[in-house]
Amino acid sequence: MGVNGNGKRPVLVVVQQSGGNDFMNTLIPYTNGIYHDTRPAVRIPEERALPISDTLGFHPQAALFKEMYDAGSVAVVQGVGYPDSNRSHFRGMDIMHTCEPDRLVYEGWLGKAIRELDPRGENVLTGVNFGRGLPRAMAAKDVPVTSIGDLDGYGLMTPIAEDAQRSEAMRVFKDMYAPAIGTGPVMDYIRQTVNNVMGGADLLKDVPGQYFSQVEYAATPIAQSLRDVARVHLAGLGTRIFYVIHGGTRGYDTHANELPTHAALWTDLSAAIMDFFQDLRDHDASEEVVMLVFTEFGRRIQDNGTGTDHGSGGGAFIVGDRVKGGLYAEYPPLDPSQWERGEDMKHTIDFRGVYGTLIEQWMGLDPAPVVSGAFEQISPFE
Repeated sequence: MGVNGNGKRPVLVVVQQSGGNDFMNTLIPYTNGIYHDTRPAVRIPEERALPISDTLGFHPQAALFKEMYDAGSVAVVQGVGYPDSNRSHFRGMDIMHTCEPDRLVYEGWLGKAIRELDPRGENVLTGVNFGRGLPRAMAAKDVPVTSIGDLDGYGLMTPIAEDAQRSEAMRVFKDMYAPAIGTGPVMDYIRQTVNNVMGGADLLKDVPGQYFSQVEYAATPIAQSLRDVARVHLAGLGTRIFYVIHGGTRGYDTHANELPTHAALWTDLSAAIMDFFQDLRDHDASEEVVMLVFTEFGRRIQDNGTGTDHGSGGGAFIVGDRVKGGLYAEYPPLDPSQWERGEDMKHTIDFRGVYGTLIEQWMGLDPAPVVSGAFEQISPFE
């Protein structure tokens, strides 16, 4: 069993920043001349960055996130990536979900972890996703996982509406999986997975009525998703892995209008995470929960006039009361002679080492079969 402070089984919440979060404008090298010279259109002025060191500072709209960092509950993992990073959204996210940069596979890393946590598939709520379809990360053969779009709305559904949602889930799954695996062999797999997903959702109908909180979550999709995570966790149904997506399909894909878009995303995400952990603390339920915030890739070093294009060398965040906050791995070098492909941030830690850290040090599992190998880890826990 992994590290936790109150004897309860460790729980992992994964937040996906869809579209490729601009790490360079999230953790800003605000004193670096190259940063300011290469980003005349989307740079954050030095005086607006929120310093956490003499050289690095958070985006000004991530003030609540910085507050959590200052309290010691955020580990910032710098330079997350893998060799020859793939810039395609679909393939890039597929790699991040399956830990397989060189081949196409069915199973996701969290699906394999759920299998280790519940080998007989006895609890369809061991893994719960809030959103449409099911992320590749949570899919694995013979591993039941629950996916639900709206905890409040689902309990009010008529049988006809439930059938419609099942059909919609089937369509979403087909769109999500078929391009990578092929339409023929994947359909039986999809049908089985959809049946698992919908069956588990029925067990969650009574959860809203059991929940009371003084935390007023915002009316944003990410805040409501994390509120749903809190409600299911506090219901004590045995869920060990939760998954939510921020930014819709590609909200962080800031090719244009990056400054207002990125600011709004971090405003919403920071507030949602702050409220989520406050809610858990109010219920004496935060010690057993750790959150991973990740994205499929970073952005290019130079801006394109109004935004930034797909790149590499992004970042991830590990959040929680049991986390030893601070900076981990190395910030990607900004000297142009060290840019990846002559235009990208270089990765300084393999994403599979970040996953492996959580799987081994937090969840208490052998990371090798989950992340497909042995990768250098960090030490972000007290």
